[in-house]
Amino acid sequence: MFKTRSTKAERIDTGDYTPEEYATFLREIRFINQRLGDRAALEKTLLAEIARLDLKEFSVLDVGAGTGELLGAIAEFARSRGCKARLVGLDLNELSIKEVAAEGLQFEEIVPVRGNALNLPFADNSFDYAICSLFTHHLTDEQIPIALREMSRVARRGIVVIELDRSVTAWFLYQLFCLAYRISPLVRQDGSLSIRKGFTCREMIEIGNAAKLVNPFVQKHVPYRVVMSTF
Repeated sequence: MFKTRSTKAERIDTGDYTPEEYATFLREIRFINQRLGDRAALEKTLLAEIARLDLKEFSVLDVGAGTGELLGAIAEFARSRGCKARLVGLDLNELSIKEVAAEGLQFEEIVPVRGNALNLPFADNSFDYAICSLFTHHLTDEQIPIALREMSRVARRGIVVIELDRSVTAWFLYQLFCLAYRISPLVRQDGSLSIRKGFTCREMIEIGNAAKLVNPFVQKHVPYRVVMSTF
């Protein structure tokens, strides 16, 4: 069942949840990301690039920002280096926008914007970088190149796409994690399906080429992530 991507829609994408379930979803996603999240991949790609260029000022758009945690990590990084950062978290879900706004209470660099990833409400080259984390697997095969082209359009220096490695081992380890921490049914079911909707490195390169990205570079990162960057 892992040879090809699943095309089944997740409950979080169909709207088949209550406001209470979504609030639990956001809380548990924060918890999971603290332990199994994408900060390490972000540090080895985007943050390493910013450090390499020794940028004193930079801007980042996070597409499908969810809870806004990665923007918080970028804000911490910028402050540690004495950099000025402009960070925008875009999401279509109004409850997620509230989460990004809450992150902005701690980091004034962060601003929430409600919008559609397939038609970003920004002019060309509005940001230095655009990122997305565990977002593209929610889209159809036809939508993904559109979203990546939009990200590339608004980002003058490059983009970073962090996704799940479609791995049997990752799927089984996630089941154990959910049992150990009593993760709710929505997050357990959707998370398991997300892994089956993940990507191989070859697929990510093909997606980058379909989006007409310039020199997309793809490699695996711990834990079970496939990351594409264009810088």
